[in-house]
Amino acid sequence: MTALGFLYPGHSAEDDYPRMEQLLGSDIRLPLIHTDIGEDAHRVDALLEMGSLARLSPGVEELRLSGAEAVVWACTSGSFVYGWEGAHEQVRSLARAAGLPASSTSFGFAHAVREIGARRVAVAATYPDDVAELFADFLREAGAEVVSVRASGIVTGAEVGTWGEAEVFALARGGDHADADAVLLPDTALHTVAHLTALEKELGKPVLTANQVSVWEALRLADRRVNAPALGALFTREPLVQS
Repeated sequence: MTALGFLYPGHSAEDDYPRMEQLLGSDIRLPLIHTDIGEDAHRVDALLEMGSLARLSPGVEELRLSGAEAVVWACTSGSFVYGWEGAHEQVRSLARAAGLPASSTSFGFAHAVREIGARRVAVAATYPDDVAELFADFLREAGAEVVSVRASGIVTGAEVGTWGEAEVFALARGGDHADADAVLLPDTALHTVAHLTALEKELGKPVLTANQVSVWEALRLADRRVNAPALGALFTREPLVQS
């Protein structure tokens, strides 16, 4: 049994995780601990507070007791808002506090883009413009070429969590670009797991979403690879380790 731990901000799309656990169809558990986010706002000052060690550390001991082998801060905006170096320090601090390998959703995106061999990416974000641009800057630091950024101007994760299939597809279509090798949807408050294969079929290219890459990143930390096509092209890369 492999247990992978997640620190998840507030309550929005956390039901994506038991869905992914089921779709992995293996001996993998995905225990999730909710963090106290403070103010729910896609605003730089609020996001810096949301991702502070003071907000994250209370959940660390719960994850340790769950038997987690790795921990991921499952929040994109609450990690990339620190910038490339700051986001590294954030996960180093989390790893020291947990005594476990640690990462964040933002690094999950950076690593997943490389995994699928995408050089040019399009960003379809729920965020306001300034926050979406910070994510694009983070991806550029990771070596990706960002060919387009669409921002939706949504301020709270709670509102994003109410979006259904129609809104998710509209976001992905609107954010796609003809030159993009992949489309990235970077908000863990967005329900996407049920739509991954349909989104990729619709757009004709890989789609990377926040909760999806968070789980993939945790598997990477634990040195596990699972073939789970229902979780999109990212989960069909060689070499495969069948459970």
